[in-house]
Amino acid sequence: MKTKMTLREWLPLIGMTISAFLVNTSEFMPIGLLTDISNEFHMTEAQAGVMITAYSWTVTLLSLPLMLLVCRIQPKKLLLGTLSVFAVCQVLSVISSGFTFLVLSRIGVACAHSIFWAIASPVAVRVVAKEHQSKALSAIITGTSIAMVLGMPLGRMIGLQIGWRMTFLCVAIVSFLVLGYLAFVFPKLEGTESFSVGQLPELFKNARLMSIYVITFLVATGYYTSYSYIEPFLQKVAGLPSNWVTMALMLFGVAGLGGSYLFSRYYDDHRYAFVQTVMIGVVAALLLLYPASVNMYTVILVCAGWGLAIMAFQVSFQAELIGCVSAAASSVAMAIFSGIFNLGIGCGTWFGGTVYTKISLKDIGFAGGVIVAVATLICMARFRVGDKAESAS
Repeated sequence: MKTKMTLREWLPLIGMTISAFLVNTSEFMPIGLLTDISNEFHMTEAQAGVMITAYSWTVTLLSLPLMLLVCRIQPKKLLLGTLSVFAVCQVLSVISSGFTFLVLSRIGVACAHSIFWAIASPVAVRVVAKEHQSKALSAIITGTSIAMVLGMPLGRMIGLQIGWRMTFLCVAIVSFLVLGYLAFVFPKLEGTESFSVGQLPELFKNARLMSIYVITFLVATGYYTSYSYIEPFLQKVAGLPSNWVTMALMLFGVAGLGGSYLFSRYYDDHRYAFVQTVMIGVVAALLLLYPASVNMYTVILVCAGWGLAIMAFQVSFQAELIGCVSAAASSVAMAIFSGIFNLGIGCGTWFGGTVYTKISLKDIGFAGGVIVAVATLICMARFRVGDKAESAS
């Protein structure tokens, strides 16, 4: 019988959940502030979009090198140091005198993002008892879901009222407060055996881990093939008014909280069934996107199911990754996971744009669904093999 989580376990998790919210909010914010930023620096929105591209590529390319560089640092010191860099770079964004300076400050934030998401899940499961690890992972993903619901809209609202710089300042202030809180409540974890560059080949020989990476890349690519263009799809294909588009996107994020809850409730006892169900759920949502667009209520319902399934996928595959590598390798493996996911974002955005311009906007769901369907077949094959292996052991 499972025991309840103690206050000592909850306190650091709360801080890490808020940190996850801040990191993801900071990632999404420039999307809603792009017009204001481009106007201030006298450039087009497309030119200002370079800061978003630079952020994504920084995470993709530097997640692994940065983690290899800092993996010997004690977890609490690394977490606090990462959040310090994150907060300071937000301040640099506030005081940036030119666009180049702003892009460089955002690259600094992206570096902190890379390290944070490499260590967040492995560290979160270490501050709780083993029986509560699913809840710990669920809490971290909850921060991401809330960022999708409130982060970008809240940042945009602040930016429209008092300027885009004040949005970054608000994130910086809250980040420093969370930093102080975690410095007080976060336990000093015992260091794990250090991971070296020479151990990377051994990591890449882990067949289960490699399949997780392949599936993650395909799912991220398929997901962002559709999600990157969901706003114009809802407006131009489904015919939703602007306020209903906002509601659909917020419901997408709210449903993600449901996916996080279902993971904490069912993953431990029904691991294989849960993972395969959420994969099928993502495929179904993407393939139904266009057929459901005949009615605004059905398309919003599909968006909600999509949000639930994709969040459940993300947290369950992080759990799968942590379960198939040693504690010493978990942060490095997670850094690679983060880089691969961001690579999938870039590939999906490019492919979705190609489908949009060369074929039709209405087909983005079908294109993304086919890619995720391939990932689902790989997942089913892998889990059948894994099931037999575990039964034999």
